[in-house]
Amino acid sequence: MSNRKAKIERKTKETQITLELNLDGHGSYDINTGIGFLDHMLAHLSKHSGFDLNIQAKGDLKVDSHHTVEDVAICLGSTLAEALGDKKGIARYGSSSIPMEDAMANVSIDLSGRPFCVYNANYISRKIGDFDVECIEELLRSFANNGKFNLHINVPYGTNSHHIAEAIFKALGQSLGAAVKIVGNEIPSTKGIL
Repeated sequence: MSNRKAKIERKTKETQITLELNLDGHGSYDINTGIGFLDHMLAHLSKHSGFDLNIQAKGDLKVDSHHTVEDVAICLGSTLAEALGDKKGIARYGSSSIPMEDAMANVSIDLSGRPFCVYNANYISRKIGDFDVECIEELLRSFANNGKFNLHINVPYGTNSHHIAEAIFKALGQSLGAAVKIVGNEIPSTKGIL
């Protein structure tokens, strides 16, 4: 279980991405997507999950940030699925409630092998700086789909869009860190497979 790492390189006409993930890291990160707010949120994900994360991305930002956000999420999900392998011994579930000043985010995860995303968050503004808040849902949905896990996000309240997003990514990190933790030596399912 000491080699739960994965690396992916993805090149399309819209993006070029190299992403390395180590589930058994120390929360170290080197992230450069060309989108400052995205880098900031992914740094929270790394720090609060304990995953080491290296992301170098170039995208068609002259169009907008959508393609880069989606493709980074595809790469992140794909490396998570690869690094988990057969998931033998993992806790499987993780849940966290994180306050960020005025905002609260509740995130629950099941590394079930079945992708599903429930996303209930309302933002006060349409943008955080230059970043479209609609891209947050796109990132999280693509991450769950490609990582093949259940992701439920509920934000019951918050009056600052930045705080709402930050609470989500911190809670996501905490939940993932708990779910990937090695707690035994069996696959945590009555099916015998995840």
